[in-house]
Amino acid sequence: MSYKNELKTSQRVLMGPGPSDAHPRVLKAMSTPLLGHLDPEFVTIMDEIKEMVQLTLQTKNNLTFVVSAPGSAGMETCLVNLLEPGDEAVICIHGVFGNRMADIAERCGATVKKVEAPWGQPIDPQDLKKTLATSKPKLVAIVHAETSTGVLQPLEEISKMVHEAGALLVVDAVTSYCGAELKMDEWGIDALYSGSQKCLSAPPGMSPVSFSDRAVEVLDNRKTKVQSWFLDLSLVKNYWAGAKRAYHHTAPVSQMFALREAYRIVLEEGLENRFARHRRNHELLRDGLEELGFEFLVDPAYRLPMLNAVRVPKGMDEGAVRKQLLNEFNIEVGGGLGAFAGKLWRIGLMGESSTPNHVNMLLSALKMIMK
Repeated sequence: MSYKNELKTSQRVLMGPGPSDAHPRVLKAMSTPLLGHLDPEFVTIMDEIKEMVQLTLQTKNNLTFVVSAPGSAGMETCLVNLLEPGDEAVICIHGVFGNRMADIAERCGATVKKVEAPWGQPIDPQDLKKTLATSKPKLVAIVHAETSTGVLQPLEEISKMVHEAGALLVVDAVTSYCGAELKMDEWGIDALYSGSQKCLSAPPGMSPVSFSDRAVEVLDNRKTKVQSWFLDLSLVKNYWAGAKRAYHHTAPVSQMFALREAYRIVLEEGLENRFARHRRNHELLRDGLEELGFEFLVDPAYRLPMLNAVRVPKGMDEGAVRKQLLNEFNIEVGGGLGAFAGKLWRIGLMGESSTPNHVNMLLSALKMIMK
């Protein structure tokens, strides 16, 4: 039986929608000897991680920490804590993950109104404005970087609109975080969640989150218990605050070690430098793919630099070519989701996977296959 052998995996070049390649420093940090999750040394590491989350989100929010679970749990953390049965929520949908937020909001017992845009296009602020004119939502939720379509959603105009309506703004920044400009305080975002495995280039399984003072006030004034014990912030926040931590759960210690190192790498590079690197490599990929007959789904003004949604050339068997890239060249790219299954590729240039070498490896492999 194969499990009797030592684990060996292929050395892949990760250029799909996530995870991205991890820096050797991150993998080394993950092999650091374990500490107890309430050990004073580990508590210090938690405090350091919290500070780095604040720096990278450009926020001073005190309730900022990392959920010990993937980005989908970050999504649930935001929604189940802010919504109670009977609340009204407006969910903006322009891809798979807006639909997921709507599903969670409905499971919270909220009345959901949807503002939708065709896949591959951003939400039109005027469509949201019309919905807000006829409703009084507790929150409006929107995806900043829609991983299923490659759309980067402008947020500043929408944020102003949402606050004028007296609602909270909840943002999915799973794919954009640490790869594109994201200013939580300046843009007036009230609750935000992300993931560890994309532009942050840490192992999957952790979700940075942050809540504004306005959001915390809503949390403190809940009339009902949060439907999830594990994600209930009234309990979790005491595990991430103060010298004496209240036991809540056993944190993924090794992953936290890796996350700390990934943040150090981000801050060493500098956010603006990192954003510029993602843009440069996107442009290099764009030029090469267009020469080969690929077409981008999204208008240039709304295009994600770290997640490239492209239509394959006519006549290409996209599944067969992706399989060939993986089996013969060890390069992973993602297929389309939902209505785009079998029609699109989603090519990630995230974090450590955003280099000219990654772009050139992919383009060279494609030229050989297409010849």
